[in-house]
Amino acid sequence: MRTVPRRTAVTGPAVLLAALLGLLLLLAGPASAASGVDQAAAALKQGQVYVDPAMAGRFSEAQAAALTRRIEQADKPIFVAVVPADANYPARTVAQDLRTKVGVVGVYAIWRGDEFRAFADRQALAAGTPDRLAGAAARSHPGDIGATLDDFVGQAAAQTKGHGVDSGGISTAAIVIPVALVALAAGGGFLLLRRSKRRKLAEQQAALAQLRTVVDEDITAFGEELDRLEFSPGAPDADDAQRADYTHALDSYERAKQTMDAARRPEDVRPVTEALADGRFALAALAARREGRPLPERRLPCFFDPRHGPSVQDADWAPPGGAPRTVPVCAADAARLASGQDPDIRTVRTDHGDQPYWNAGPAYSPWAGGYFGSGILPGLLVGTLLGSAMSPGTAWAGQDGTGGYDGSNGVDPGDYSGGDFNSSDFGGGFGDSGGGDFGGGGDFGGGGDFGGF
Repeated sequence: MRTVPRRTAVTGPAVLLAALLGLLLLLAGPASAASGVDQAAAALKQGQVYVDPAMAGRFSEAQAAALTRRIEQADKPIFVAVVPADANYPARTVAQDLRTKVGVVGVYAIWRGDEFRAFADRQALAAGTPDRLAGAAARSHPGDIGATLDDFVGQAAAQTKGHGVDSGGISTAAIVIPVALVALAAGGGFLLLRRSKRRKLAEQQAALAQLRTVVDEDITAFGEELDRLEFSPGAPDADDAQRADYTHALDSYERAKQTMDAARRPEDVRPVTEALADGRFALAALAARREGRPLPERRLPCFFDPRHGPSVQDADWAPPGGAPRTVPVCAADAARLASGQDPDIRTVRTDHGDQPYWNAGPAYSPWAGGYFGSGILPGLLVGTLLGSAMSPGTAWAGQDGTGGYDGSNGVDPGDYSGGDFNSSDFGGGFGDSGGGDFGGGGDFGGGGDFGGF
């Protein structure tokens, strides 16, 4: 059973391509019958939901069509297959094989027999998230395929990065007319590439706009600190070291403003927050010199809000319901924690209201990377959206894990990557303890304890 393919409005060259494809299908005649993974992959490239005929009695055509519409409306690269537990869908390899043959970076949910598992490229969902979402959905609706899949898609769509997949844009492997095939591939490839570039540019600009609001607040706050500073370089008690610190702070402020004005991509924000952190340390050094105190140690900014300035110590802290971890804190937050109070946490505006910056999503990866670098922050933020985004191999991490915008190999979720993907993301088979044996709602399995936030 196949669901109805997505129909998209097309004009110009796309119409010609569609007409050419139809002509080729007529000339080529019926393709040889495919079975198992091949048939499932061919259907998923068209409608994102596939139901093997052997499972039609448990998951109806109407249910499949409704699920397809929900995925299309979400515009996410989510693929769902409902298949029997037989040799046509080998338990240990069905996930990797489907991902390879569909070739699209995304999330793959597979109901096989009586067991439900989900897999994903890390550009689309952070490691461990597919297991957790699938396990929760299966336990909420034991044995109910329709309810489980609907629950999973609803949860996954809210967290999956990237865009959906238009039908008719990927495979023409069954067509065997050479000249027409070359023309179709060339024209279709050009259109897909152009559309992908436009979408990526739009996503970058939206992310930059989101970051600009927060960074402008940081720059303004630092400027206000400079305005409040009662220091005159020409004062009799000012020495050369103090004047150097003051000049350094002013230069950092100007560099932050100019760099932000010139920013064109999200990753351009990182040197802005690096400059602000550097400027605040210069002010801390200036204050120590003026007060006759030892110069401060060069430390990371305060974990709870980098606007608090450099941290002065490390403190143990646990978010509500999360595991304790050691974080760098400023003197004021250290005092709050010592007295049993909540720290002063930096929040940012999101679609779900104001949230701590670490729960606001991967857009803030370059912002946090400038303050904290790529080495320590993922450990501090384990289990959060931002912590996952700053881990190497995710869609928002650069090649060195520093939080660059592009995903691995320059391919974003929803884009075609063929067989070039991280096979370890799809390495667990059905029933493997390492991947989490849900068994239609069984134990949590390989996801481990909820040790993060």
